[in-house]
Amino acid sequence: MSAIVLEERRKTPRQRLGQLATLKIGVGIPERCVLITNISAEGVRLQLNGLELRDEFVLLFHGKGGDARDGTYKVVWRQGQDAGAKFISAVTQNV
Repeated sequence: MSAIVLEERRKTPRQRLGQLATLKIGVGIPERCVLITNISAEGVRLQLNGLELRDEFVLLFHGKGGDARDGTYKVVWRQGQDAGAKFISAVTQNV
């Protein structure tokens, strides 16, 4: 019996979160809530539940804690109803 060892490519550890965040994907497009299933200092994993996600978007966290950071994120992978996005920049004004 052989074990498959997957190489960890993340630079920072991932933490389970299970927290809602406000998703803003463009001017004139209504805000949506999205579930953040896990987070690291570098990015987030989102559960989309049918939501079409643009390549760049703004996330605003409610009751921040740990690595949760309001800011602009960029999608780096998509798989089924989940997506991973990396943190690009902090929100500098009220968006």
